[in-house]
Amino acid sequence: MIPSAVLSVPDKNVTIAKKCSVFPVEFVVRGFVTGSTETSLWTVYKNGVRNYCGNVLPNGLVKNQKLTANILTPTTKAEDHDVPVTPDEIIERGLMTQDEFDEAREKALSLFEYGQRVALERGLILVDTKYEFGKSSDGSILLIDEVHTPDSSRYWISNSYEERFQNGLEPENIDKEFLRLWFRENCNPYEDKVLPDAPEELVCELAWRYIFLYETITKSRFEMQPMGEPIHDRISRNVSSALSSLQ
Repeated sequence: MIPSAVLSVPDKNVTIAKKCSVFPVEFVVRGFVTGSTETSLWTVYKNGVRNYCGNVLPNGLVKNQKLTANILTPTTKAEDHDVPVTPDEIIERGLMTQDEFDEAREKALSLFEYGQRVALERGLILVDTKYEFGKSSDGSILLIDEVHTPDSSRYWISNSYEERFQNGLEPENIDKEFLRLWFRENCNPYEDKVLPDAPEELVCELAWRYIFLYETITKSRFEMQPMGEPIHDRISRNVSSALSSLQ
C-alpha cells in the first residue's frame, strides 16, 4: 500500500488532502516506446537519443514496442514546459535527496506495475503515466495528485495490440492522445498564448473516453450528479460536513 495525501472525498468534485511540500519532479514511468510530444520516448529515440534520463536504450527499437522492463524518465518544470532530468541531476540540483528520490522511485515503479496488472485484467494496457510526490509535516513521502487517470496516463486496448503492432498499425487507444495531436496540428500549444477551441465532437469524444475508462477500470457506473441543487451549494454543504468530521 502506497500512502497518499488524501484525507477525504466528500464530493465528486472535491478531494481534501494533507498539505505537503511538493517535490519539483514528475515521476514519469514508461512501458513502451511511444508518444508524440517533445519529451516522449519515441520522439527522443527517433532523433537518435540512446541514453534518456539515465536509461540506456538499445538500437533497433520501433514505435509502440514494449520495453523489456519499465523505466523511469523524470522531468522537472521549466517556465512553460517539462524538462527531462537524470536521477543524478535531481540530486545535484537539490531537488530531492538521494534517500527521497530512491523512495519515490520505488513507489512510482510499484504503482505502475500494479496499474498495469489492473488494466490488463480489464482488457487495457497502461502504457505510461506520471506520479507526483510530496513530503508531509511528519517527514513521510506521500503520493499526491491524480493517479492513472487519462489526464496523466496513456491506455491501449490489449486484445488488438499485438496484431496491430506486427502489422505496423497504431494501437487502438482510449486516451487523450487524439486531442493532443489535434492541437499540435492546429497551433503550437507550448508557445501560443491563445489556443483555439477544439471541435465539439472531439470534446464529446474525450468525455466518452474518460467515462469509459472510469467504468472499465473501477467496475462501477459513472453517475452524473443531480442538477436540482446548485453545484456550489452542494459542494459547500459536503465540504463543511467533511471538515467538521476531520477536526
